[in-house]
Amino acid sequence: MCNRFRQVKTKENLSLIFDAEPLLDPAPADVRTDIYPRYRAWIIRKEAGRRVLDHLPWGIPLSMRGKQGQPLAPKPITNVRNLDSNFWRSTIAKPEWRCLVPFTSFAEPKPGKDDEGKPANWWFNLPASEVACFAGIWRPSEWGNVFSFLTCEPNPLVKPLHEKAMPVILDPADYDRWLDADTADACSLAVPFPSQLMAVA
Repeated sequence: MCNRFRQVKTKENLSLIFDAEPLLDPAPADVRTDIYPRYRAWIIRKEAGRRVLDHLPWGIPLSMRGKQGQPLAPKPITNVRNLDSNFWRSTIAKPEWRCLVPFTSFAEPKPGKDDEGKPANWWFNLPASEVACFAGIWRPSEWGNVFSFLTCEPNPLVKPLHEKAMPVILDPADYDRWLDADTADACSLAVPFPSQLMAVA
């Protein structure tokens, strides 16, 4: 599953590219370009019919119980795969809780270590796109407003390297469809992105 991505565009870049009004001005101090679970990242959502640019933590909390039934600390769920589960269905059914998650590249685990001795990753991007978007959802939670994004079957580029899943990447022509469509139409966008439009390093 994708638990790291990069987004190198500034608030001003994203506002212009996506015609989205920033909700935070000036930009918050904790803006990052290398994003892990619980880090904040820019998202585009709709508010009163217009696109807005927001800055939310990545991961929707899920309350868990231990082997003896004891409550455990909530776990941040970063990827949404089963769109019919009770945990996700009510959120995806609300267009106002769908969002675009801009990214410039995303990582999947690679065997071994990198040059710095840290766990290695494959990095995927869309060479012809200045910035692309995952199909995301956001909602209020005990941690405040938070977001996650959908995953699907991997395409032929991703599958040999990470066979379980890949993020749902939207064609720009489908951005408004994801944000506005009924549930069935929106969920029909949860399909692998074309391999020929992607690259890996």
